[in-house]
Amino acid sequence: MVMWHGEFDFYLSLPLMDQIILKFPEHTQFTDDELFDFCATNDWFRIERNKSGQLIIMSPSGSLTSNLIMRINRELCNWNDLNPQVGYLFESSAGFKLPDGAVFSADAAFVAKDKWEGLTPSQQEKFAPLCPDFVIEVRSPSDSLPQLKLKMTDWINNGCRLAWLIDPIKRNAFVYTSQGLVRTLETFDDQLDGADVMPGLVLDLRKL
Repeated sequence: MVMWHGEFDFYLSLPLMDQIILKFPEHTQFTDDELFDFCATNDWFRIERNKSGQLIIMSPSGSLTSNLIMRINRELCNWNDLNPQVGYLFESSAGFKLPDGAVFSADAAFVAKDKWEGLTPSQQEKFAPLCPDFVIEVRSPSDSLPQLKLKMTDWINNGCRLAWLIDPIKRNAFVYTSQGLVRTLETFDDQLDGADVMPGLVLDLRKL
């Protein structure tokens, strides 16, 4: 457990293009509740914890990337409105505690209805202790593509059934399943589908 003596305020000046990794001594780690409070206090940043217990602090997405994510989320919400019985959608502020101890968020995530409703209200309120069935990560100018690909592998290794990595910079997209990377789209003249995880979902990349 991390103990703070006296008043503690965290201020961090982070250039837009940088990512900071905070390392802790081996026996000095945030509890899940402390990490949740830390993230809430510093909500201007996107903060995640990797499986090694390190905190990854990233700058917010740029406005253009944020607009693209909103358009993707609109397509997801339209699908979910037609299929409310299948599960629940989440945007980037939702953190999930994965089986390997990491706490990740995605630009969009989907959890099957029975899995989400199997949690207690207190579990749903903070970092839900589960891995989403589906996630989308959208690369922004401040993101490293190799690091994002590693994160996609982490999602899959923790039980995610379908994951899309969308790169508007190079206009590529990558599809991951439990088999790993199964499809690479070299242009945006194609579409992605929800397979059996989100049946009927289609994202036409040409709209992006």
